[in-house]
Amino acid sequence: MLEVLQTIDSFIWGPPLLFLLIGTGVLLTIRLGVLQITQLPKALALIFTAKNKGQGDINSFKALCTALAATVGTGNIVGVATAVHAGGPGAVFWMWIAAFVGMATKYAEGCLAVKYRRVDKNGDIAGGPMHYIEMGLGKKYKPLAVLFAIFGVLVAFFGIGTFAQVNAIVEITRLSANIPVVYTGLVLTLVVAAVTIGGLQSIAKTASKIVPAMAVIYVITTLGFLIIFYEQVPAAFLEIIHDAFHPTAAAGGFLGAGVLMAMRSGVARGVFSNESGLGSAPIVAAAAKTKWPAEQGLISMTGTFIDTIIICTLTGLVLVVSGGWMGDLNGAALTNSVFAMAYPVMGSFILCIGLVLFAFTTILGWNYYGERCIEYLVGVKGILPYRLVFIVLVGLGAFIKLDVIWILADIVNGLMAIPNLIALIGLSGVVVRETKRYFQYIHLRRERWEAVKRVQKLRVEE
Repeated sequence: MLEVLQTIDSFIWGPPLLFLLIGTGVLLTIRLGVLQITQLPKALALIFTAKNKGQGDINSFKALCTALAATVGTGNIVGVATAVHAGGPGAVFWMWIAAFVGMATKYAEGCLAVKYRRVDKNGDIAGGPMHYIEMGLGKKYKPLAVLFAIFGVLVAFFGIGTFAQVNAIVEITRLSANIPVVYTGLVLTLVVAAVTIGGLQSIAKTASKIVPAMAVIYVITTLGFLIIFYEQVPAAFLEIIHDAFHPTAAAGGFLGAGVLMAMRSGVARGVFSNESGLGSAPIVAAAAKTKWPAEQGLISMTGTFIDTIIICTLTGLVLVVSGGWMGDLNGAALTNSVFAMAYPVMGSFILCIGLVLFAFTTILGWNYYGERCIEYLVGVKGILPYRLVFIVLVGLGAFIKLDVIWILADIVNGLMAIPNLIALIGLSGVVVRETKRYFQYIHLRRERWEAVKRVQKLRVEE
């Protein structure tokens, strides 16, 4: 079974999909004028200053936190470890490339999510790729929208949403606290059930409290590691850049890897982590209270920056600096052993808390994504059965092997990305128009404000 899955995975994540993912990001980067650089300061400011006026279920900050809850997860810790273990340090460089162009992709997804959204029969906002495919590209593309929704449910059930997260949680609690898998799996299932039955409001409220705290704790911990081993950091950067373009020689338990393996591992795990191009984040972005599609696009874009450019980079540097990637360990066990080098007493405990929180919030976020996909396919009547199946799969995820989990996750991720990327290319003109419209409004508003200040100044002088 493992060999069959590996063959399917290699086919799906071959050059065509890598080209489609990176190519879509490059196209959008060019058409939007490298917006991920020029407008990043404004995007980061909007996280806290967005007006939150307009139709929607939750404010922009909660929408971002829910999206980050789904993206900042095991991909940032376990996913980076498996990427470096398979492709060598060069995989980190290809994560950066995927994230850079992915910021433009994520911007376009958030913009289109708000542009093409509707209200379902329960009165909740419904949006995401299945809606902008059907409403933006036209009814004749509905089969593509249906395919996306089906793959979205599969990712929620068997990919990022359940198995990968649950397995990481039970593994790290077993390694660090010697808690039996059965007990962790049972408690996790009950907690997930309690939160997810409450729907988006419950998930968003939980995410907006946990996500900022867990991100800060993890960043401080990894920075502390790099400060302790600061002398090796420059060499680690050079190794990452060198190995991105040259085969990595076998060393220790590491079998060596070519450039294509480094690229494939970095891009695949980068997409698993930040989900740019996957089409998941726009599902919750659609629920944000905003009148401007481009505004939510900017806020969505920061998710990729925070997730990969900051958090994944820190994890990657820790792994390369330590040299632990060359051993026989992989996944959570690899990251756990590396953290113990800097924090012999508290390392396992810190990683355990971080990974549990990361993975738990990812489960919550993906429960919502899959729910919106099932609502598109069968209507609101499918929501409760979907939630029950999801909760059961959370319980089962504790007993599936790591290798099978990551390969299965890669397969369904790739399948989900294809319809979304096709839609982003087809609707790139709409994204450009909405972007121009928003920045024209910002420019006019700034001019009016400056005119008001000039009038006030004249009155004072008089």
